[in-house]
Amino acid sequence: MTARKIADFNALPRGDFAAALAPVWENADWVAEKVSIDRPFTSAAALHDAMLGLVRALPEEELLAFLNRHPDLGGADVRAGRVTAESDAEQSSIRLNALTQEQIAEWDGLNAAYKARFGFPFILCVRRHDQASALAAIRTRLTGTRDGELEAALQEIAWITRYRLAARVTDHGIAGL
Repeated sequence: MTARKIADFNALPRGDFAAALAPVWENADWVAEKVSIDRPFTSAAALHDAMLGLVRALPEEELLAFLNRHPDLGGADVRAGRVTAESDAEQSSIRLNALTQEQIAEWDGLNAAYKARFGFPFILCVRRHDQASALAAIRTRLTGTRDGELEAALQEIAWITRYRLAARVTDHGIAGL
């Protein structure tokens, strides 16, 4: 990954812009590609707002498809190394890739219950958690409403993508990280 100034991103050819920013969004390269036509961006925050706005504007069916491309926290895909490099690094940071058999059973059960209840995976910005608080979060959020969890998932994605974008834009100026 090459970090660049926002002006350098603005100057990239459309395909290069999209390719450089695609990893910000979990299995959703289209976000960076679509927002590339809105350049130039005055800041990384403006770029992030534009990308997040695209996702928030999705019809519910498309939003659910987008959410369902996210891996389960501590799930089989993480354990098998079948997630994006970004997701692997994030989940590894709180050792969700190195769970005991007992922890695997607990995470798998909670992830399955969450998906059954809400129709999409539990999404959490693990950079803001440790393993214990992530586990507490899924337990708490299992009691939520579907609308509340859709909004919570979008808020968590906003955090995840904010961190990922800040790692790519040297003059990001994004507050609160």
